[in-house]
Amino acid sequence: MTITIKTADLIESVADALQFISYYHPMDYIRALGKAYEAEKSPAAKDAIAQILTNSKMCAEGHRPICQDTGIVNIFVKWGMDCRLDDTSQSMQEIVDEGVRRAYLHPENKLRASILTDPAFTRRNTKDNTPSVLHVEMVPGDKVSVDVAAKGGGSENKSKFKMMNPSDNIIDWVLEMVPQMGAGWCPPGMLGIGIGGTAERAVLLAKQSLMDPIDMGQLKERGPRNDMEEMRIEIFDKVNALGIGAQGLGGLSTILDVKINDWPCHAAGKPVAMIPNCAATRHAHFTLDGSGPAYLEAPKLDEWPDVNWTPSSEAKRVHLDQLDAAEVATWKHGDRLLLNGKMLTGRDAAHKKIKDMLAAGEELPVEFKGRVIYYVGPVDPVGEEVVGPAGPTTATRMDKFTDMMLEQGLLAMVGKAERGLDTVGSIKKHRSAYLMAVGGSAYLVSRAIKGSKVVGFEELGMEAIYEFEVQDMPVTVAVDADGQSVHHLAPLVWQEKIKKEGLLEGV
Repeated sequence: MTITIKTADLIESVADALQFISYYHPMDYIRALGKAYEAEKSPAAKDAIAQILTNSKMCAEGHRPICQDTGIVNIFVKWGMDCRLDDTSQSMQEIVDEGVRRAYLHPENKLRASILTDPAFTRRNTKDNTPSVLHVEMVPGDKVSVDVAAKGGGSENKSKFKMMNPSDNIIDWVLEMVPQMGAGWCPPGMLGIGIGGTAERAVLLAKQSLMDPIDMGQLKERGPRNDMEEMRIEIFDKVNALGIGAQGLGGLSTILDVKINDWPCHAAGKPVAMIPNCAATRHAHFTLDGSGPAYLEAPKLDEWPDVNWTPSSEAKRVHLDQLDAAEVATWKHGDRLLLNGKMLTGRDAAHKKIKDMLAAGEELPVEFKGRVIYYVGPVDPVGEEVVGPAGPTTATRMDKFTDMMLEQGLLAMVGKAERGLDTVGSIKKHRSAYLMAVGGSAYLVSRAIKGSKVVGFEELGMEAIYEFEVQDMPVTVAVDADGQSVHHLAPLVWQEKIKKEGLLEGV
């Protein structure tokens, strides 16, 4: 019997799912993160996890995005061969993209458009986050099964691939790659691994594995039943023993699970891919059977752990409008600060324009001397919001511009994850500082922003230079004026503590 799937139902279901995952974490992730919070011994990592959990519940309550990077949309469709569409005038890509468009332009929860056409040259924003990355598989049956995911750039950019020799060790490669990934993928999250097939198949296998529910706790409790499960556990234990921890601040939980998919491959090789899922893990599943659109059921708010982040009593209040180099020099790596006053924003496109203007001898639209800059591309505000979710973007992308900006008299920068060694050296040379905000706490951070106005490059949209007025915005000193980096030092400390004190035994 042939089942008719209405095009309108598919569009509506995709749009609903994308809105849903923008503000609801998968509950398996929240449960696993809650357990990680309880077990965490590192104060800095525990504070970061508390911010992520608090942000998650705020987003669930307010129906606002978990992260300012609302992702590139990945859609996996398994189309039952007894199903047909009622409208064959559009391609599957066009139909799915209409659902994406409606979700990202939803007036009550507009999501950030991050997709650029002409990627090698003009890089023009498509304004509605289309097109999606669509995969369609024809399968037996009379239903259409759809996995929907929104993948942030910070984690996607950390994807790894290697065409291994058959004798190469996969676990050794993973342990070599994870430290190279740094903290820009916003741990704690998941690792998805694809083994076999061909180059492109291995990457797809890794991405698809991230759709599976977190079950590492149950797996370790019952014990492995096959080689693949043994490998999952071994990778999980050894990666967490690296001590990288939440946001790279050092601690016990770098990953919450490891997922592995495999496929037969050619005898001459062993393709392996690895993709992380970040603290803004966003995916959902729905099924269409011809009876109408599918709507996902909202989780209950009492399912979140009873964790409510508040500023640490040890945090120092910093008044940005009176900040000077002498005060910056007193900050030490690991210090927690609460920022108050006016700060500038700017990320990739703005830094490129600044570089071009300086090279051309043109006057910049804003004075950077004595200021602090925040690497952010916020979501558009709705209702009475000053700004939408506004968490930090990965700071290493601004590394090549850092010396130039510090030459302009910039006192400090705010972003997420580590800085490169050359950048740390530049920070030390200029006696400035790099401050880290928690990736995965975008809505929480936005509540600290009390004023916002564009002061430069308005044509860049979310990449324009804004001036934010902030009140008690939480950050950690990641690199101090002496060039001491918490991202380089803290994981070493915790790796040694884990080894000596057996902190992960039984976890």
